[in-house]
Amino acid sequence: MARLNPSKPSSRGGKPRSSSADAMAEHKPPPGRPKREGEGASKKKAKSGGFESMGLCEEVYRGVRHKGYRVPTPIQRKAMPLILAGHDIAAMARTGSGKTAAFLVPMIQRLRRHDAGAGIRALILSPTRDLATQTLKFAQQLGKFTDLKISLIVGGDSMESQFEELAENPDIIIATPGRLVHHLAEVEDLNLRTVEYVVFDEADSLFSLGLIQQLHDILHKLSDTRQTLLFSATLPQALADFAKAGLRDPQIVRLDLDKKISPDLKLAFFTLRQEEKLAALLYLVRERISSEEQTIIFVSTKHHVEFLNILFREEGLEPSLSYGAMDQEARNIHISKFRARKTMILIVTDVAARGLDIPLLDNVVNWDFPAKPKLFVHRVGRVARQGRSGTAYTFVTSEDMAYLLDLHLFLSKPLRPAPTEEELLKDMEGMNLKIDRALANGETVYGRFPQTIIDLVSDGIKEVINGCTDLIALEKPCTNAFHLYLKTRPMPSTESIRRVKDLPREGLHPIFRDVLGSDELSALAFSERLKSFRPKQTILEAEGEAARGSNQWLDVMKKKREVHEGIINLVHQKNNVDHEPKEELVENISNWERKDVCGNKRKLQSFRDEEYYISSVPQNQHLEAGLSVRANEGFVENRLDAAVLDLVDDETSGMQAQKTRYHWKKNKFVKLNSGDRVTATGKIKTESGAKLKPTKTGIYKKWQQKTHRSIDTGRKYGGFAEEGASTTGSHQRGNRKHTAAGRGRRYIPNADVPSEIRNPEQIQKSRQQKAMDIARMKNRSTKESKFQKFQKNNRRHDGPSKDGKFQKNRRPDGNGKNRRPDGNGKGRGKGKGNANGFGKGKGKMKGKGTR
Repeated sequence: MARLNPSKPSSRGGKPRSSSADAMAEHKPPPGRPKREGEGASKKKAKSGGFESMGLCEEVYRGVRHKGYRVPTPIQRKAMPLILAGHDIAAMARTGSGKTAAFLVPMIQRLRRHDAGAGIRALILSPTRDLATQTLKFAQQLGKFTDLKISLIVGGDSMESQFEELAENPDIIIATPGRLVHHLAEVEDLNLRTVEYVVFDEADSLFSLGLIQQLHDILHKLSDTRQTLLFSATLPQALADFAKAGLRDPQIVRLDLDKKISPDLKLAFFTLRQEEKLAALLYLVRERISSEEQTIIFVSTKHHVEFLNILFREEGLEPSLSYGAMDQEARNIHISKFRARKTMILIVTDVAARGLDIPLLDNVVNWDFPAKPKLFVHRVGRVARQGRSGTAYTFVTSEDMAYLLDLHLFLSKPLRPAPTEEELLKDMEGMNLKIDRALANGETVYGRFPQTIIDLVSDGIKEVINGCTDLIALEKPCTNAFHLYLKTRPMPSTESIRRVKDLPREGLHPIFRDVLGSDELSALAFSERLKSFRPKQTILEAEGEAARGSNQWLDVMKKKREVHEGIINLVHQKNNVDHEPKEELVENISNWERKDVCGNKRKLQSFRDEEYYISSVPQNQHLEAGLSVRANEGFVENRLDAAVLDLVDDETSGMQAQKTRYHWKKNKFVKLNSGDRVTATGKIKTESGAKLKPTKTGIYKKWQQKTHRSIDTGRKYGGFAEEGASTTGSHQRGNRKHTAAGRGRRYIPNADVPSEIRNPEQIQKSRQQKAMDIARMKNRSTKESKFQKFQKNNRRHDGPSKDGKFQKNRRPDGNGKNRRPDGNGKGRGKGKGNANGFGKGKGKMKGKGTR
């Protein structure tokens, strides 16, 4: 029986591509037979499941199609219906899974068109300027067929230009917390009570970067009836750290818990010393990475960014660079050049680790190993996005081995060292086959960088550095900055520090097995044997035997060996007895395969019942510790902190002491509030790392005087007060009134008309203003009548001056500046004025009139 395939819909409609009746009959089932489940389901799946089944309006759907989306990703399929239904959600999915579109499409669907009288209706907060700029471009593309106004408020840009954007009453604001707080402090008329839709993009980064104070100020000015969304690639299961975000009955969507990184991403870990990183990096960029592939290099400090930038330019490579303290315009130019493929290398700090989307990125190089596992996930998440493949190269020093173990505990991936050179020389083909099998099973193999390659490249680097004064001047700042970085990064877990000491020595990394021949492998094996060689004699015994005579120190060493020889033999016998059962169980397992065998002895000696035993350590402890939001904690955090019962003190001093804790820093105690990075001077830390005092600078008033414009977002529409006071049973968002029952609030007509009902304070204020206007008019009328009276007196008493010339005074005082009829005003001419205010003298007068 022939296989019946369902008809495929055409690109223009739902009709099948075949137009003939025979073709249509060919796909129909014969009469009398019911349809198969596959036929009906496949036809229904072809029609539904896309963006057209989500009830999007025409403008939004056209924008989605224009962007190139056809089928929603899993996170979009899960989160968008909940957002459109009005729920607060906390969503987690791996990098490159389409989280940005998952909150932008429902936002544009909800707002639809520009409303100048409604004020700011949506707010998106991003941890970095680059991510905010990228979100702006993405939102403009999706909202191309709508008239929504979107404003970007980030640090580094001109405040005046942002004032002009806010004066146009935008519907959507995409901002970083530091600059938005600055605007709220400067502009008193900036109202966020009209915001209906709030998104915390990369929420764990926002709540862990020391921006708690800025977020608290922003959330305090938002309405209580807003819809709040949290999105990130690394969100913990417990949302207690996000309590300040104001979530109400949130729906939690967590995808890709098992695959935190893309399955198409290849990982390569190289063990080497700190001073060998430059040579290894240049070799990777020149030899292993193609000139047609784009690469991002992550370093720890901005000084390393500048150092590598100058070094690459001396070597004939033109990179782009970006770091937090860099000028915003320069950052945009460098990243734009990298996106346009004018440069193939981008050197950045962790400011570009989150959210940055480079469509054709191929490689990531971790110059310094990230201290947190989730930071590694965000770094390598820049590649292997949207079905593409990529490679992540990571340099690992001896101090970073504990962090490497923590990372693989977080990723739930096995880790094994590469086979040594001696094992490769014994069975080259067999070891290569086992390596390929381990990599195919998802295991991670780490190994050494070839010493011969490092030695060759290092000589050229030394010559370049010695010939460049800029590189020589940057060496010391780089060293000092790296020492400070090592002091401030969080500690690995104590379990990993203990396990590092038992790790076997690794061999050459498998990526270099095609580079070196058998002779070079033999030389490397010999050099490794030399490194592990331990002589049987001490230097004193060797010198005594060489002298061929009686030596005092030689006799001392012989007596010492006789005493300790028995203890040494006992230790060797005990070790041999411990290894005998394991060797009997696994006779044919090679040394490389035996390296990963662990935990069998503990399981055999355990008497616990695994079905009923409740451990003090949760099963997902390493996963949740890696996803921790707190600033400098993670694997080191005490698991029992949440179980401690603190009794509240009944005195003020005791309550204050319980609220704060102290940290010893620079020979003094610095007060820290619940893990926040608050300095003793009261300054706040912005997203660029700068510490500023939140004071008003008056730049908004200067802009007002210059442009004669003002910012008034939703304050004068509908009688909306800043404090958000509303009548009982209803609330108000901008110029729309809704009933208080439920999320599906109905629309009330004629809500755009300003309210004519005034409260007692407004009535009293208007009466006072009216009384002041009446008093001002009366005062003005009395002054005008007196002035007209004295003008008549001046015309009557005009006369000649001392020199016989007839002169007429146009003012009542002859002094030039007297508006009163008493002659006490200041004059400009020489002479005196009389009681009537007339001046005597030549020309203009400069005296004081007297009565």
